[in-house]
Amino acid sequence: MEQNEIIIDIKKLHKSFGANHILKGIDFNVQKGEVVSIIGSSGSGKSTFLRCLNLLEWPSGGEIFYKGENVLAPHYDIPAYREKVGMVFQSFNLFANMTVLENCCVGQVKVNKKSRDEAFDLSLHYLARVGMEQYVNAKPHQLSGGQQQRVAIARALCMEPDMLLFDEPTSALDPEMVGDVLNVIRSLAEEGQTLLIVTHEMAFAHDVSDRVIFMDNGIAAVSGTPASMFSNPNNPRLRDFLSRFLRV
Repeated sequence: MEQNEIIIDIKKLHKSFGANHILKGIDFNVQKGEVVSIIGSSGSGKSTFLRCLNLLEWPSGGEIFYKGENVLAPHYDIPAYREKVGMVFQSFNLFANMTVLENCCVGQVKVNKKSRDEAFDLSLHYLARVGMEQYVNAKPHQLSGGQQQRVAIARALCMEPDMLLFDEPTSALDPEMVGDVLNVIRSLAEEGQTLLIVTHEMAFAHDVSDRVIFMDNGIAAVSGTPASMFSNPNNPRLRDFLSRFLRV
């Protein structure tokens, strides 16, 4: 694959819940190897956008192209798409009755049809990658929130996706646990993983992103490099938003 290959291309995406129009015609794409952060106030549509992208919510209008194919077309293989566009949730979503290792193996065996030995080896590889290999036999309730989130990241990586979506991955964590999870995501970015991250961690978004999107009232209001977005924001709504996090 070429580095400039577009993994996801979104055209005029809309989402309504009854009379409540949440997403209002978003145009957006992510290239292979790109790290894009989405920032914005609560209620601006960030998480809804990510859930539509992963088809956990079905868009009300528009198109989503994955490597040139419209995933909203009839008979499209949505489970196969979700394998390749993985998602890490703010609430971890681990299987409580399974060990750390089982959490990482189950999707590989049931969805990817890998042997248990293959799944075991790949799970150990990615658990080591996030610093959780010593907890393979633990259940989620025995882990801290930060440890659970690192397991959730390992589980997503085990599916060997083309792209990972992160929905505010540190918002449910105690402050002292945030750094460990951000360091894992930072290292994935440095390795060339394609990442789309909804986050309130402004310094992190500034440091790791190739591009930052500011969502406001259901639209992608401003897009640019971290330097242009954080150092000299021309948009008054962006400037007001950042003033709550940074001295602009």
